[in-house]
Amino acid sequence: MDAQVWRTALAEFLGTFLLVFAGPGAIVINEVSGGQITHIGIGLSFGFAVMAAIMAFGAISGAHINPAVSLSFAVNGRLSWSQLPAYVGPQLLGGVAAAAMLLALFGNVARLGATTPSGTELQALAIEAIISFFLMSVILSATTDAAASTASAAFTIGGYVGLAAIFAGPITGASMNPARSLGPSLLSGVWDGHWVYWLGPIGGALLAGLAFHWLRPSEGALSPATSGQAAK
Repeated sequence: MDAQVWRTALAEFLGTFLLVFAGPGAIVINEVSGGQITHIGIGLSFGFAVMAAIMAFGAISGAHINPAVSLSFAVNGRLSWSQLPAYVGPQLLGGVAAAAMLLALFGNVARLGATTPSGTELQALAIEAIISFFLMSVILSATTDAAASTASAAFTIGGYVGLAAIFAGPITGASMNPARSLGPSLLSGVWDGHWVYWLGPIGGALLAGLAFHWLRPSEGALSPATSGQAAK
């Protein structure tokens, strides 16, 4: 593989590690500290982690940090299928590595922030699909125009993630991301309703791609792997 593929893979690994270490990590530390972070703080931790990942790695890989996002980009022609493994594999590994670090530091506290439905699995599936649909819609809009900057994309996407985490977190954990859910589940051994956190985000992201293509059929879209470069 050429150097750019390795850079892309490392950027996606590190970005996803940051998301899972800071997001589920906030859940763990909230438990350890007796609730000092609070639910709002946990939601903001997810949003700020996404902002930081985009700012740090957006110019290298596009900072997808989410298999559902990468798959949607591939289906919509913004990412070649040959590039997809260099995104999805490191994303999943990054999530597992971050959960392993949390386990080593704190033990299996708060189930390492594993996502499980607090209501029915069908309810959780619907919520995950809906919030993932709008996440992907925001991502597509934020990375479409050539004039868009990495900073504005980071603020917009991170802001939406924080919003979704705050209002949907108590019901589903507001994952929107199979890599975010896989690591904590794998290391904590908690698999309740885990299928929801694959089908919901992937289905929602794919539907958003179709809707965006129909709403903006003549958009001059940037490749997600080069959108950060164009913003320099």
